[in-house]
Amino acid sequence: MARKLSFSVGEYYHIYNRGTEKRNIFLDKADYLRFIVLLYISNNTDVVHISNLINQGGALMKILDMDKKDSVVDIGAYCLMPNHFHILIKEKTKNGISKFMGKLSTGYSMYFNKRYDRSGKLFQGVFKSTHADNDEYLKYLFAYIHLNPVKLIEPEWKEGGIKDKNTANSFLKGYSYSSYFDYSNTGNRSETKIINKNAFPGYFSTVKDFEDSINDWLSYRTTIKATP
Repeated sequence: MARKLSFSVGEYYHIYNRGTEKRNIFLDKADYLRFIVLLYISNNTDVVHISNLINQGGALMKILDMDKKDSVVDIGAYCLMPNHFHILIKEKTKNGISKFMGKLSTGYSMYFNKRYDRSGKLFQGVFKSTHADNDEYLKYLFAYIHLNPVKLIEPEWKEGGIKDKNTANSFLKGYSYSSYFDYSNTGNRSETKIINKNAFPGYFSTVKDFEDSINDWLSYRTTIKATP
């Protein structure tokens, strides 16, 4: 199937996909961590195989500490959910997004199928994308992507309102499988290397700016639209 949207260098895009037949694509912590490491290592002008690095004695998360050559895209935010993922991305080089997503999707599918002794496609067709072609929508995507995990504790919060904002905020801060921590904390973790804040507009000059934005969207849930 041909892609309707073409990517342009310097432009921002929301990339997302889910498991085929809406199946879960992350079954345990090891799956999430594998995908997170692939987010880092796939964004590379070189071809690097995680299995080779592990066989050489490197621990999975230690791969995030290794240096790599130039990246092909800039990542501003990401979130992994049990049956889908979201990435906010900037095209850095020509065909950078397509190359990056090819490495990411293929690498994770091969890992998943081998681990769970299955075959066939893991994802629901070609990854989906929307063009963040204006400032308002781009800023909104930071909230939309990072607020996805709230559905795990309050599935109907967008329709019925948030029951406990403090609990939701605490849950988001403790959710390891997104870049929320990298915006809501002043300390660094290895996963911080996945994103490049400098490649995106400086909407959040302080942690408070980011948290205020998230709280605003939690309060005004009717404006949080579903993924296209």
